[in-house]
Amino acid sequence: MFTIKFFRATIPNMMKTSEKVLLLLEAKRGEFVSGEILANQLNLTRAAIWRAVNTLRSAGYKIVSSTKKGYMLHSECDRLSAQGIMNLLKAEVEVLYRESVDSTNTEAKRLALQGLQPPFVVVADTQIKGKGRGGKAFHSPRGSGLYLSLLIKPDLTTLMALRVTAAAAVATSRAIKAVTGKEVEIKWVNDLFYQEKKICGILTEGAAGFENGKLESVVIGIGLNYRTPEGGFPQELHDIAVALFDTEVPLNISRNLLAASIIDHLMTLLKELDAPSFMDEYRRRSNVLGKAIKVYQGKQQFNATVKTITDDGALIVSAEDGTEHALNSGEISIRKG
Repeated sequence: MFTIKFFRATIPNMMKTSEKVLLLLEAKRGEFVSGEILANQLNLTRAAIWRAVNTLRSAGYKIVSSTKKGYMLHSECDRLSAQGIMNLLKAEVEVLYRESVDSTNTEAKRLALQGLQPPFVVVADTQIKGKGRGGKAFHSPRGSGLYLSLLIKPDLTTLMALRVTAAAAVATSRAIKAVTGKEVEIKWVNDLFYQEKKICGILTEGAAGFENGKLESVVIGIGLNYRTPEGGFPQELHDIAVALFDTEVPLNISRNLLAASIIDHLMTLLKELDAPSFMDEYRRRSNVLGKAIKVYQGKQQFNATVKTITDDGALIVSAEDGTEHALNSGEISIRKG
């Protein structure tokens, strides 16, 4: 019997019937799969397959049907799904999809408290309370962004926390280049820039043990402006935000593909935190090295010039009074003129 090849040898029993069908259709995206093959592989009736396909269509998936050929998930369908991402993943990591969530970081931490074992990824189509650094909100419109969080249990000290954020920045930059061919820059410590505007924010949160100083768990949140939202960005973001694509996205690119690439690159770099050679790429992609900046640390503000970025992710700056500072936290802005 013909068997559809996909990311796992077996299909998880806990999946809904529609999710199982989607998994197989994603594996053959752009190609027809007969109802008989789907029914045989999933041990279901043809009627059950038909009902599952209708459920997927109601959820917004573009599925073409043919009496003689079966069903095909249209190659233009850019709907996020755990099944679509997992079919493209090389890394062994569980992916969970949420159509709407307060924030993917918060949802990942909730799932960990409920007993879900890391590593796992939460992906959402929209965030109601998307979070940025310093308690700032992250604009997360439906259908136009990519919002995901990876929760891991690393063997790291708190002193290495900045390396995790740096790894996420480099991994996302590499994934964008691999999938779209576009180059982005990194603004210390957690933003990606494209065409001199912000395209992605990264928020890393960790829980540390008081006695050993070890990070017990880390959640890495990545929010990416994939395409310009319908109606454009809010007025307050017009001059500072941009998306990878305006409206038209090439047919060979999807959010599932980009999500899988980000996860794979990130899982690879997280294995290199003890000897972070990726920091050379972080520095090459930096848009702040040698720049005049303003530093914001709590109530303190001062002007400085960026000298370098260490392998631990610290920003080394020279203040106007001649003193040198190693910044491990805080915010910076590039001074104009």
